[in-house]
Amino acid sequence: MPNIKASVKSMKVDAKRHARNVSEKNRMKKAQKLVLAAIANNDAGEAQKLLPAAYKAIDQAAANNTIHKNAAARKKSRLTLKVNALSK
Repeated sequence: MPNIKASVKSMKVDAKRHARNVSEKNRMKKAQKLVLAAIANNDAGEAQKLLPAAYKAIDQAAANNTIHKNAAARKKSRLTLKVNALSK
């Protein structure tokens, strides 16, 4: 445990940020897994329905700097490609 006040505050802030980042990443991963599960079941309609929710979770993670904006774009692109391939 640090002795300096600024270090104590820094630890508290780091813990809050860590909790937010973990929560944000888990929400994003769950949304992606739901879409991928629908794709695995060859359910194009369900995958199309779940895609906007996954987009929203990914965009919010990027907006909160949990993931990089380019990583968010890559994740959304890959999900979209898989859903579109299923629809054909």
